[in-house]
Amino acid sequence: MPVPAPSPSKTVARPESLPGAVAADAGASPTTIGFPQGGGGLNSEAKAMLDRLAADPMVRGGNLTLRGHSDSEGDDEANRIMSRKRAEAVRDYLARKGLDRSRMRVIALGETRPVAPNAKPDGSDDSEGRARNRRVEIDVDRGG
Repeated sequence: MPVPAPSPSKTVARPESLPGAVAADAGASPTTIGFPQGGGGLNSEAKAMLDRLAADPMVRGGNLTLRGHSDSEGDDEANRIMSRKRAEAVRDYLARKGLDRSRMRVIALGETRPVAPNAKPDGSDDSEGRARNRRVEIDVDRGG
């Protein structure tokens, strides 16, 4: 008897987490900031979202975990380094906005936790999937 194909996995990232876009909710789910291929800099949309996040008194008083991610293009070490640079860019920006660096934890995950496939079933590149994987997720522990 043939085994049915597995259902597609559900993603944590929202559609808004395409390159350079940000998710608007700083609640229970992580805030997600997308990055361009090979890029670690913040665009104006990402900065605006981080400005709003930094202005939230609950965020200012909480602890933040910044998880950097990459797509699978390149080698593992390069992807880990890029994911760290992305998370550090977010940390440094938030610190310039007055958040305490000691309350921010950077985790570099590289390509280990994709939210979308990096390749299509036929093996060809999935540029949309790769774009969704280039991100920093910001979790806020509001000290509830």
